[in-house]
Amino acid sequence: MSYPTHIHITFLALTLGFIPAAMAEDNPLHERHELMEDVGNAAKPVGKMLKGESDFDVDVLMTSLQTWQDVSMVFGDLFPAGSETGNDTEAAPAIWEDRAGFEEALGNFREATAAALAASPTTLEEAKPVVGPIFKTCKGCHDTYRIEKE
Repeated sequence: MSYPTHIHITFLALTLGFIPAAMAEDNPLHERHELMEDVGNAAKPVGKMLKGESDFDVDVLMTSLQTWQDVSMVFGDLFPAGSETGNDTEAAPAIWEDRAGFEEALGNFREATAAALAASPTTLEEAKPVVGPIFKTCKGCHDTYRIEKE
């Protein structure tokens, strides 16, 4: 069976379009950057709710909590030896110098997120005491294991 040339070109373009995405998934620096973007994007609306800058939305909160939980389950695996530099990484050398401390910080984030999900807050008053510890773990990890870029 013969296909018109435009179908072959479309297939080739689609195939080539997927190759960079697949390669990016094999790049721990890229993957961890993307996951931190997801964490940050999930934090923004929750932070606004906690500050009273937007209305409380339980669906947004639960989606953010699930995003954080998903990231917490894989993030630690994205710091293999040899990924200390490149891609303008914000990962501090302390990650590799104090791996046990880094793993503990990630575990604290995972536990705080799991506890918040288990609590299933339905009001802002219920959310504040379970989300606060998550933000605290983020700050603690960033203070020690992240290089601030300008």
